Amino acid sequence: MKTSKQWIATKHSSNRKLTCMLWICFTLTVPLLLSAQTTSPQSTPKKITFENVAYGDHPNQVIDFWQADVKGPAPLVIFIHGGGFTGGSHDKISQEKVQAYLDAGMHHASIEYRFLKHAQFPAPHEDAVRALQFIRSRAKAWNVDKNRIAAYGGSAGAQLVAYLAWADDFADPDSKDPISRESSRLTAVAPIGGQSTLDLDWWVEHIPGYDRNFHGDSKRGDLSEIEQRALVHELSIIHHISSDDPPTFMSYGMHPEASIPNNPKRARDWSIHHVNFGIVMEEKLREEGVAVFLKYPNAKVPFEDDTAFLMHHLAQ
Repeated sequence: MKTSKQWIATKHSSNRKLTCMLWICFTLTVPLLLSAQTTSPQSTPKKITFENVAYGDHPNQVIDFWQADVKGPAPLVIFIHGGGFTGGSHDKISQEKVQAYLDAGMHHASIEYRFLKHAQFPAPHEDAVRALQFIRSRAKAWNVDKNRIAAYGGSAGAQLVAYLAWADDFADPDSKDPISRESSRLTAVAPIGGQSTLDLDWWVEHIPGYDRNFHGDSKRGDLSEIEQRALVHELSIIHHISSDDPPTFMSYGMHPEASIPNNPKRARDWSIHHVNFGIVMEEKLREEGVAVFLKYPNAKVPFEDDTAFLMHHLAQ
């Protein structure tokens, strides 16, 4: 199996296969992923310091950056929105969260990325990496402490922030591109409602209320079974967990023993963001010695929410 860096570096040699995998994994889950957000979407806060700053050539490759009123380099919190990799927007964000970080002397950024209609998978992951590296390259101009950067996001965004936190560092010290020489690692991460794996067979076995008929037939005749499984493995964030990963705070909206909702649509949405995904990731992170907290209704954790957790680790 290739490492994360090798896999992304070789994507252009296997575009057709990646496209197939894209539809295997994500056209199946998109209707459910669209419902997940980290908070109730609100209009963008008015005072954006740097708005729609381009980190790439595509119109979706932009960043909004709110600069805290501080002297000297300050920590940064990055938000990545959900939407099944097909929709959503970086400018739909909780004003309260942004303001809370600014009041604590921490910058805030919101990243937009290419959707699947724009580019083949793993374009969203590439964009998350590039955006983080771009921000680090602007650290001096934007007054950012490179060593104190954290991220949070929900559903598809949860997968992207976890990928940043858990995949190998994409920094290439020998690159002629100064942005590519920057690190893609995080100080702390808070995935919200994230999925541990894209192996739908695992979902059937371990996720209450999940029915394979939600997604239909995932087989594609132009990909072998081995190729399909290899790509699903690479796209499943749990397989990137290792002992050098940053402190992690995961949150879900249901108790592990909660009953399946009666409403069919709610049951679908509920199952795709089920806490069982978090439980297996928590177990893996603990096995690797990574500090991890899993929040769900009535769970006892030392942090009220992802904001308190990220503030704690960035303030150190």
